[in-house]
Amino acid sequence: MPRRYSELYISARNALRAAGVEAADVEARLIVATASGKTTAQLLRDLTLYGTDEVERRVGEMLSRRLAGEPVAYITGVWEFRGLPMEVSPEVLIPRADTEVLAGEAIAFLERRRRDGRVLDLCCGTGCIGLAIADALPRAHAVLADISGDAIEISRRNAVRNNLAGHVSYLLCDAMKAPPVSLGSFDLIVSNPPYIASFDIMTLDASVRDYEPIWALDGGEDGLDFYRAILRNWAGALRPGAAMMFEVGEGQAGEVKDLMRMAGLHDAASIEDTRGVERVVAAYN
Repeated sequence: MPRRYSELYISARNALRAAGVEAADVEARLIVATASGKTTAQLLRDLTLYGTDEVERRVGEMLSRRLAGEPVAYITGVWEFRGLPMEVSPEVLIPRADTEVLAGEAIAFLERRRRDGRVLDLCCGTGCIGLAIADALPRAHAVLADISGDAIEISRRNAVRNNLAGHVSYLLCDAMKAPPVSLGSFDLIVSNPPYIASFDIMTLDASVRDYEPIWALDGGEDGLDFYRAILRNWAGALRPGAAMMFEVGEGQAGEVKDLMRMAGLHDAASIEDTRGVERVVAAYN
């Protein structure tokens, strides 16, 4: 006999807890909601209702994949970023809470400077940063740029999913090279580039190392290759008074601020994440 959604949730949660999954409650909700074709809000509403044998089968399949180490976001195909549902796949990195710090700083800067500003989200992946800015500031326009055609297509679908298609455009490009002359200038350039040192890739948690795209993680021998290239090639696209903001890895903030100063930017500063790690650096043209 089929079980109630509440029973499916509790069973999945307990299995995840036993496996040491830190966010077992959240992940169990996502798995059961996805298996039943519901949002998490709809699942909470329907917890006392009975599922079906098919829903229970799907929950079992998803749970097995998660217990084998696959990230839950790739299993469910969606992850939330600043309240916006983002489609994800193994072609793009899963948006993380650390990156929400960068998006929040970008929004705050544009609120002070120019609410209808033009923004470049370089190495955009899912498009989460640019789309969060467009959602918070409807008069702004974000260009979502990535070297991966798959990432551009996913960011396009995320714009449609969140009713933001009219606020963004797309650019297939290599952040390591100079931008096309026709691209124009920006009030803000934001980027969460690959920043893991090549040697450190193999030390990452298996859920990252074995499932997420390595090319979106590998920042070269010291992890700073993309920062050097972006500052060398893209700083010229900043308007007077504009800002450039990066997410950085733990321990990288000081070196990236030095690179920003060497590129002619000023007032380089860092912003801490919720764990007290210098996670975002910003400087101004």
